[in-house]
Amino acid sequence: MSREFSKIKESLASWGDIRQLLRGGEQGQLVPVVIPKDRRGFAWMSLVFLALYFAGMAVLTDLTLIAALLALFFLVVAMVTMWRKAIIEIEEGTTGVRSRWGAITGTLPPGRHYLWLPWDRVDAVVDTSTEIPYSAPIVACPTAENVPLKSIEFFLKFRIVDPVAFVRTIGAGNFDLVLSSAVQDAIRQRSRRVNTERAYDLRGSDVGDMQDALNRQLGRYGVRITGANIPDVQLPDQYQQHLATREKVAKELSAYEREWELTRKRRIDTLLMEIERSKKTRDARVVEVKAAHNKARKDVARMLEEQETEAQRVTWEIEARGRAELTAAENEAKALRRLAESYRDNRAVLQYELARRRLDVGARLAENAPQPLVVRTQQGQSDSALSTLLLAQLLPRISGTGTAPGNGQVNGHTPSA
Repeated sequence: MSREFSKIKESLASWGDIRQLLRGGEQGQLVPVVIPKDRRGFAWMSLVFLALYFAGMAVLTDLTLIAALLALFFLVVAMVTMWRKAIIEIEEGTTGVRSRWGAITGTLPPGRHYLWLPWDRVDAVVDTSTEIPYSAPIVACPTAENVPLKSIEFFLKFRIVDPVAFVRTIGAGNFDLVLSSAVQDAIRQRSRRVNTERAYDLRGSDVGDMQDALNRQLGRYGVRITGANIPDVQLPDQYQQHLATREKVAKELSAYEREWELTRKRRIDTLLMEIERSKKTRDARVVEVKAAHNKARKDVARMLEEQETEAQRVTWEIEARGRAELTAAENEAKALRRLAESYRDNRAVLQYELARRRLDVGARLAENAPQPLVVRTQQGQSDSALSTLLLAQLLPRISGTGTAPGNGQVNGHTPSA
């Protein structure tokens, strides 16, 4: 356990050492604030004077080109030097406190900045993102019985939330004294409220009230306590021996109590197992009885369902048979009625068809009947041999065609001999 208070200080360093000091401290001490050395100077002014000197030579002498080049060179070097010296780089997680003619004018966030005027400076670089640990072992803290405890170690973490207020109001060195005093006062007040035999209860106890009190005291300095606890408490040696004896007796008593508790639990577990076994046997028998009862109910229900199904089937068969016979009779009656209507409707059609067929048959018979051929001759003349020959030639043709002119004439006129 640490026997010394954590030390907080501020250091003066160059810009290249600021990061190492803020992160690692210096010689075991915490460094939340670093005062950077001003690396800017007026060396660039001498370069400007040289540039002006050579510019005058270029105007007044014959070495115009060389003097002009040298003036331009020294002027460029002076500008570059001034630009390099004006660059200020603030590390991430830190804040720069800016001042002008010694008066604080504001802060510079992390990043690159340019301070062109020589009276603009960065007075301090403050770590504003890291939670800084602080350990404070308090010796000889009296308890409620006025028994001085050997030591109480108090641990806290704080963070600088207002760098301007911190730098302007107190500074790192003075803050170390104020913080150690406030912590001692808070620890002694807490130990005064605790009995000696319960002093070990302080380890890991809730110290939210102490943290709130410290925040109220240190808030005006731009600091906020982010966490606190009591990791260790040490009692006086004599009282530790007394507690060791009491602890030994308490341990033996606790051992006997645990043994008796184990025996009692074993007996209770045995009884509970027997009770559970009896319950399981009873439950098994109850399940068997319920199963038999359910089976009987299922058998009766199944038998009733079968009988109801059979009766329903017979009823449905009778109803189906009756419906089928009724439907057959109705269909037969409908068929007979439709047949009678068909006969009645088709009677006139049949008579018409019979008359039409008679006409067709008469027409065919008339077409196929032999037609008489009348050969007319002039009156008072006898048949000549020429008319007889012509008639003999025409008769086969006329009989072959089956028809002749309607009046029995050949070629529409009476042949002559």
